Amino acid sequence: MDYKASEHIQDLQYFGEFGGVNPSISDSSTYTFLSAKTMFDTFEGNTEGCYLYSRHSSPSNLYLGEAMAQLEGTESANVFASGMGAITSVIFQLCDAGDHIVCSRTIYGGTYAFLKNFVKKFNISTSFIDITDLEIVEKSITPKTKMIYCEAISNPLLEVADIQALSKLAKKHGIPLVVDNTFSPLSINAAKLGADIVVHSLTKFINGTSDCVAGAVCASSDFCLSLKDVNDGAGMLLGSTLDSLRAASILKNMRTLHIRIKKHSENAHYLAQQFEKDGLTVVYPGLESHPGHQTMKAQMNPEYGFGGLLTLDVGTLDKANALMEMMQEEKLGYLAVSLGFYKTLFSASGTSTSSEIPLEEQEELGLTQGLIRFSIGLDNDIHKTYLSMRSCMEKLGILSEDVTLA
Repeated sequence: MDYKASEHIQDLQYFGEFGGVNPSISDSSTYTFLSAKTMFDTFEGNTEGCYLYSRHSSPSNLYLGEAMAQLEGTESANVFASGMGAITSVIFQLCDAGDHIVCSRTIYGGTYAFLKNFVKKFNISTSFIDITDLEIVEKSITPKTKMIYCEAISNPLLEVADIQALSKLAKKHGIPLVVDNTFSPLSINAAKLGADIVVHSLTKFINGTSDCVAGAVCASSDFCLSLKDVNDGAGMLLGSTLDSLRAASILKNMRTLHIRIKKHSENAHYLAQQFEKDGLTVVYPGLESHPGHQTMKAQMNPEYGFGGLLTLDVGTLDKANALMEMMQEEKLGYLAVSLGFYKTLFSASGTSTSSEIPLEEQEELGLTQGLIRFSIGLDNDIHKTYLSMRSCMEKLGILSEDVTLA
């Protein structure tokens, strides 16, 4: 991929109201008009540069939306109060009662729960399939299918979707490909690879400071406008509006995204290589042992590496919990969900972010109880981190002390 997302983001330049280098924050829920006709025209969507009510839009949200559009290379982008706000709005905008969705079997637990348990209230059905098997994907498409939904790199098993191949399949059947690119901003430009709609949880890498939740939908101008339609726009009517102060904060953090992603990826790759040499069961797209390694190489931006997520399987839930507690005590990171923080975060996915998936389905997927998902931080001396993590594993008998240090 040769799309220079970080350069396009850096090229965005807004002046604050009084000439500040950051755009002024719109701290109002409602906006005044000099004439009643202008208010009417704004309601009808016939005016440019006028704001009516912050649930509709605000300058701060529009600035962040423009930056997100540059990130993915789409015509437009809308921001939301959470990643789930973005995801659910897209699904409800595209689907009516009786419709069908083809979805990856491994996705964020909240998305899984929404598609498995919630949308059935509206007679919308979902087929959860192996997104890496294109034959199965195509066989799952029916005349009622309204979208193919997947994650570029799946949570938590880190399966890699072949976005270009899925895009061709979606176009063949006249349906949109919706890709959640939360795990791989900059590393993968999903829209440039053929995704029609790209969703993000801005809570994670894009914000990078674990101090707020937010989401985004990157797509065509027509689709983004449809989400904001006052009569039938899911984004508008479901009310998942991002606060202007948070939008301004996230926009500031986006300016260092390219630097952070490089370091997250560099550190994760190093740890994955070291622990694989030590004989641990490691899943990381940058390892040649990963089933999606070649797919990832073919669609990634090499400058930003293979991402900051890896998993280790330490055998049992008891061992996983003991290891995470010890690593937290040793100040190696936090036993916490989410990702993209400056410090390493780790959790046992089966009992946390994927707990919505029934145990028997977790087993079918290969999501074992001893699997730990790591979001690797921005450690300056990653070798020192490796030695400290390894020491914890040795104390708990996960690794033998007689294994030669790599």
